[in-house]
Amino acid sequence: MNAAAGINAYKNVRVESSVLGTDPHGLIAMLFQGALVEIDNARSAMIRKETAAKGKSTSKAIAIIGEGLNASLDKTVGGELAHSLSALYTYMVTRLVDANYKNDVAALDEVTGLLTELKAAWDGIRPQATQFAPQTMASRTYGSA
Repeated sequence: MNAAAGINAYKNVRVESSVLGTDPHGLIAMLFQGALVEIDNARSAMIRKETAAKGKSTSKAIAIIGEGLNASLDKTVGGELAHSLSALYTYMVTRLVDANYKNDVAALDEVTGLLTELKAAWDGIRPQATQFAPQTMASRTYGSA
């Protein structure tokens, strides 16, 4: 195994371990962060005129937003808010497709701004989410979280 393959294997294990040890609120936060990282990568690649890297990062961001964040919405329970977020996520995906096609840095920046605001709001409700989270087996058994 070469060094690059080893590093990638380590990253995959680290990400998988993080996902397995995270509550649902944390998973959504990870999706926000992952989308922001990929958009930043796409922006950098766009500026360097690295078409393949730009396309790869943009595609990852689109997948995170469309198949991760949007798919995680429960429109039955979430009502109007969930529907509004879904429409916003669809808009973001459309802007990312346009940005990739037109090499539009401003469109990437627009989506980054929207995601940053949503992530800040999501992170802001974190204390409430953990306050009502069910106890883990360890806390029920041993009296600690």
